[in-house]
Amino acid sequence: MAILSGALLIWPRLRGGSGSGAVTTAEAVQLINRERAVLVDVSEPAEYAAGHAGGSKNIPFGTLETSGDLPKNKALPLVVVCPTGARAARAAGILKKLGFEKARPLAGGLRAWREANLPVEKSA
Repeated sequence: MAILSGALLIWPRLRGGSGSGAVTTAEAVQLINRERAVLVDVSEPAEYAAGHAGGSKNIPFGTLETSGDLPKNKALPLVVVCPTGARAARAAGILKKLGFEKARPLAGGLRAWREANLPVEKSA
């Protein structure tokens, strides 16, 4: 039982957890608190207005490459969020190509953020 449990904990990292660079909600909070990471939500404006991680900045996926709203300091870690995490993973790849080497998607997206009871805001 212990071997199976250990294997289940290690499997995601071996399978691609480290390759995708996705962070858990706990890791995201640590990055925000310790390294001043910026939460970037790549949801569409209507999705963002319906609910988003507290303190996140909305930069829709389609505008990432031309947005002037990205941090000027490319050394800052970016935690990329979307409703499920799928768009965030693609967006993190784009951000890395733009020079944001510390861009990492949030595993599970906003759903995981809510499940962790982290602050969610709605726009008017």
